[in-house]
Amino acid sequence: MRFKNQVAIVTGAGQGIGLEICRRLAAEGAHVMLNDVESALSGSAAASIRQAHGSCMALSGDCSEITFIKNLVDETIAAFGKIDIVIANAGITLFGDFFDYTPDDFFRVMRLNLGGSFFLAQQAAKKMRDQTTGGRILFMSSVTGHQAHKNLAAYGMSKAALEMLAKNLVVELSPFGITINTVAPGATATERTNSDPDYEATWSRITPIGRPASTSDIAAAVLFLVSPAAGHITGQTLIVDGGWTSVSPSPY
Repeated sequence: MRFKNQVAIVTGAGQGIGLEICRRLAAEGAHVMLNDVESALSGSAAASIRQAHGSCMALSGDCSEITFIKNLVDETIAAFGKIDIVIANAGITLFGDFFDYTPDDFFRVMRLNLGGSFFLAQQAAKKMRDQTTGGRILFMSSVTGHQAHKNLAAYGMSKAALEMLAKNLVVELSPFGITINTVAPGATATERTNSDPDYEATWSRITPIGRPASTSDIAAAVLFLVSPAAGHITGQTLIVDGGWTSVSPSPY
């Protein structure tokens, strides 16, 4: 029960990695505010966690909108009285050839992946500062922030920027006992990626460990970095990719 009576916000958590993070936090005693842009997903995900593990509420909304981010933070405090952990997992991947990539797609990626993470951290950190008990903030990056990946220039750019943001915020947040770190997943088997029938076979072939990550693999890394065991770790990125960035073969 590493997180007994801790309060956590997890965005983009209706399914996949975010949902698994919520499940594990709740199972270890946390009160969880689960966000997803799709209300049906967030509602059913929170209900399943309550039934199996304990305390979880859902709040649907778009984390690229600052007004919603403020509401998410306020609603969490209204429901649970404080915020201890924030995991900015919401993001969007829009593939596209560099020569044809549209401004609309570019700014959609930046608004959510960068803006959503930046302003969620800002709003939550203000509350953590006022609480004077410290806190944990975590961004979700990607191996594409470390290695080139075809048709993901904007996405990879946004993820590399998140890692620099975490480094920079060490200066801002450390005086208040708030740590800020990043997890960079590699290929991960989720509902979305498994819609490609070749996904698991392709990434099993080119990942040194011999398989893509599971959502549990990523959630384990996240929970470590927001746990008491990582109290002296801040400004760091933990890559969870089965060794792929060491060799970086293309899936194409």
